[in-house]
Amino acid sequence: MEDEVLNVFDDKGSCTGVATRADVHTYGYWHEVFHCWFISRESNADYVYIQLRSDSKKDYPGLFDITAAGHLLANETVEDGVREIKEELGVTLRFDQLNALGIITYTNVVENFIDKEMANVFLYCSSLDFEDFTLQEEEVAGIVKVTFQDFFDLWVGDREQIHMEGFTVKEKKKKWIEGNIGTNHFVPHQTMFYQSVAERIKNYISFIDVKRGERLGYQKR
Repeated sequence: MEDEVLNVFDDKGSCTGVATRADVHTYGYWHEVFHCWFISRESNADYVYIQLRSDSKKDYPGLFDITAAGHLLANETVEDGVREIKEELGVTLRFDQLNALGIITYTNVVENFIDKEMANVFLYCSSLDFEDFTLQEEEVAGIVKVTFQDFFDLWVGDREQIHMEGFTVKEKKKKWIEGNIGTNHFVPHQTMFYQSVAERIKNYISFIDVKRGERLGYQKR
């Protein structure tokens, strides 16, 4: 995986060449990633699905993260990012089923690891149940959900902890989990990144509700 070749960019977003994934994070090159957040509506409340990263991951093990995400290789387009959803979650989607939330840039530095990402962020509005996920265990240890309002409040600083529920999986055996989590339980992307994601999801939900004159209808696969 560290030998994967990625496109690298300058501070203005222009592609300047390619580099291995290892060099990208060693020297702090800007690079492209694909993010997809899953939301659903249940009993008049919106929920966000969150991935629990595997303890065996080299980067940010055992922390909560975007529903599905990954690096875009040098020979891939943004549309090819849907492969991450299938690989990590076992859910097959088409690119045209996703709603674009734009590009968010952010930086994270942890010791000798420099992460400068240009994230192509998408939203998938679904009616999936936990049973619909088949996780790639070496990458993903579990999936949980939180209400979107709690998620929003957490990242704008109105709450210190929020309630989550979901499951973990080990050797294909699922275990139900629930409890409270705070910002320290998430991958340490910049707070502004999470705030921007929350605001864009909120705006999308509001726009669709107003446009349709009704509560947001979630699509079946």
